[in-house]
Amino acid sequence: MDLAAIAAISRLKYRYLRTLDTKSWDEFADTLIPEATSTYGVDLQFESRDALVDFMRNTLGPHVITEHRCDHPEIEVDGKTATGIWYLQDTVLIPEHSMVLRGAAFYSDRYVLCDDGEWRIAHTGYERTYEIVVSLTDIPSFKLTSNRWAKESPPPQAN
Repeated sequence: MDLAAIAAISRLKYRYLRTLDTKSWDEFADTLIPEATSTYGVDLQFESRDALVDFMRNTLGPHVITEHRCDHPEIEVDGKTATGIWYLQDTVLIPEHSMVLRGAAFYSDRYVLCDDGEWRIAHTGYERTYEIVVSLTDIPSFKLTSNRWAKESPPPQAN
């Protein structure tokens, strides 16, 4: 078992999620090889890193707040390639549409060890176990008190 490779691949997946949620698109792109493919559910498929990054940049702009968490990794290393299965829980908050999406899925990834000594994602994708959408208007007590991407954070509100 190659524990160093497993640790490096785990850090890679965590960086993929962090850069997705912080909208650090150049660093997000660096987690993927140029020919990377991706499949999210049955409707979203991409045949290159550029196509995926462009989609994420345009869809998950400053008007969308995301939180992606992965754990329970099952990583198998075979020389300079590896596979991984991860349990995902995610939240997508779109205040201007008064909606929140919550869900869970299992990621299936393929990784390659690149010439620069860094592991990168060759394919990523997930199959949902569930997804729900809730209108924030159904939650009368909902208040967004901080938003990293808002021009100005709303003032704190007293209860």
